[in-house]
Amino acid sequence: MSSPWSPRRELSPETSRLLIERAHEELVAGNDADARLRDVRALVRDSWRRSLDSFVGADALPPLDLTAEELEAYRRAHPLSAVIDMVRGLLLPGDASESGVAVAVGDAAGRLLWVEGDRRVRTLTGDMGFVEGANWSEDAVGTSAPGTAIALDRSVQIHGAEHFNRLVQPWSCTAAPVHDPETRRIVGVIDVTGGLEAITPQAQLLVDATARAIEGELLVARLRARAEPARPVKRTPARRVEPTRATLRVLGRDRALLEVTGEGIETVSELGPRHAELLLMLALHRQGLSAERLGELVYGEGEASPSVTLRAEMVRLRKVLERAAPALVPESRPYRLGIDVETDAHQVLSLLDRGAHRVALAAYRGDVLPDSTAPGVEEFRDTVRTALREALMAEASVDVLLAFADTDAAADDADLLRLCLSMLPPRSPKRAGLVARIERLESDA
Repeated sequence: MSSPWSPRRELSPETSRLLIERAHEELVAGNDADARLRDVRALVRDSWRRSLDSFVGADALPPLDLTAEELEAYRRAHPLSAVIDMVRGLLLPGDASESGVAVAVGDAAGRLLWVEGDRRVRTLTGDMGFVEGANWSEDAVGTSAPGTAIALDRSVQIHGAEHFNRLVQPWSCTAAPVHDPETRRIVGVIDVTGGLEAITPQAQLLVDATARAIEGELLVARLRARAEPARPVKRTPARRVEPTRATLRVLGRDRALLEVTGEGIETVSELGPRHAELLLMLALHRQGLSAERLGELVYGEGEASPSVTLRAEMVRLRKVLERAAPALVPESRPYRLGIDVETDAHQVLSLLDRGAHRVALAAYRGDVLPDSTAPGVEEFRDTVRTALREALMAEASVDVLLAFADTDAAADDADLLRLCLSMLPPRSPKRAGLVARIERLESDA
């Protein structure tokens, strides 16, 4: 089947892109009385003002509200998980990887749960944070089709410069809310993002029809479930759910931060270099480590009596954790943590997997425990840095690559600079600086 997103006609915007951009700049600068604002669609103008009232940054990346594990669990429990195949069939028939658009399904709060469609479009939109788990509500990212559709409880089309966030202005999108078929409360949102093909009248009709079809399917499934005879439920003892969530922040810092949250808990503790290394190794090896192996990862093979040193340090670490996070006190034989500890380095890797290159780069605060010489830390440090470099060089836009080239991790990477140079247009003013940097690196080699 051919893609329904093939362009049918050229759109003529009500006002020029330049006028909208200037009106946007005036409003962001505080000039709410600028005459050009009268020529901007009322729907968009009102949304811009709501965005300002929510203190949304005009260049801010959307927050990533759900980690990979949280996203997977949340999607399984969400009512729209039962109709995701219907969404694909209606909006992405045929070869979805070459459809020309990205199709997203979000929840009632504007968080994207599924993002599928054209591979190239998803890569490019991922750079602005249009990825699974990101919050695209008006309060988080300003005017956009999914967030504004939820805010207004109606289908919406947002064209290019009408987006409040400048990072999103190269794109256009159409979105419609999905309602609970009985209560009529919003349960989610369907969005199509791409070029002009994403905001044709046909696009809005198709997205609206998809939302209504989903609501009908949800109602049919609910009525069918009520009609089925009740089955006896085998009851099992309730399993105690550990409310604590722990994050270890190790990027760009030698004294790691341990953040623990849960029911009535919210603590932040700074760990010394050795305790940071030990906790990081235990976080990376969730299955547990023998004393010998943990000693090798932290002290290396050249340490005299590493097992004795390790035992003494583990006693001190336990005392620190008993005060800051009792649920994290390590077990022994093998050494292991009672709950999973997420690291900010893993969050960067998760963002890369989702194609959120710009967000991943913003989250990369520097190398993992940069001054540590622990063999296990050095190996993980190289893994994260290599994964970041390879993902960006393979798929990121030139703007993201240039930003990466300005970090300490890539400042001396001649291959990266040459790639940036090859991607820039011939008359770009940035070329001269890149050429100078490459020549300097080559002369120093």
